Amino acid sequence: MMKRRTGFQPVRFFGADTAPRGRALGKLVARMTITRTIGEGGRWLLDKIVALLAATGVHPNVLTFLGLVINIWAMTLFAAGRFPAAGLVMILAGLFDMVDGRVARAQGRVTTFGAFFDSVIDRYSDLLLYMGLLIYYASVDRRRYAVLVGVAMAGSVMVSYTRARAESLIPSCKAGFWERPERIVLMILGGLGDRMAPALWLLAIGPNFTVIHRIVHTWREMKKGRVVDIVPVQAPAQPEATPPGGEAPLHPIGTEKPSFAKSAAARWTLFLGLVLMLLWLGNAGP
Repeated sequence: MMKRRTGFQPVRFFGADTAPRGRALGKLVARMTITRTIGEGGRWLLDKIVALLAATGVHPNVLTFLGLVINIWAMTLFAAGRFPAAGLVMILAGLFDMVDGRVARAQGRVTTFGAFFDSVIDRYSDLLLYMGLLIYYASVDRRRYAVLVGVAMAGSVMVSYTRARAESLIPSCKAGFWERPERIVLMILGGLGDRMAPALWLLAIGPNFTVIHRIVHTWREMKKGRVVDIVPVQAPAQPEATPPGGEAPLHPIGTEKPSFAKSAAARWTLFLGLVLMLLWLGNAGP
């Protein structure tokens, strides 16, 4: 007489036990939960910092300018060859870059000039950081990397310029990947890991590829007739009411800063691949 099997028997697919797959799936879910918890904790801490700064009444433009001052400090560290220390200082500067806009919204001080001022200061901050690297590589007579810094610097400026110029002709030009957050994070990783050389290769190639992408995108959009009216064909709409405090409202088109949330999955998947490439090229020296 055959004995009847009792208890749970794992289902098998193609001769493989699903139990290991279940354990792997459980580990993946646990990691995703940890990542989500870290993200929520970071947002909670950032909200607390924003609330504290907003309560002090400090003007958002002051916070923006302080970020520039801190990046000058990072520039001097890069120029001295102290890359890990410069990476840490860049994280501090990035904190001010993250909170200035949030503080402006919390205080009701969001203005068109504030967005313009922030963009200008961001460009100066980027150029100062590259200037520090340029000074270092010139001082140690590493001309190839000095050239790389120059190419990366040009790409950094042109990514922003091509978008600004294109959006005076077409409704939107957000094509490409290498916006400021990605460039800053990659520079921080290169500094903290003392592997700035491979980071520079990526910073020299990637942003300039994005510039080409945006040129092609703008050409295609204009060929399809998707252009903006340089000279309005109708009477302009009445200006919005000025909020309390006498400051004009922020115009929603063409002035907002790039957001990490935009196409987050695709952007950060690609960025993770670039970071892995950075680690693979890590033997290229500082």
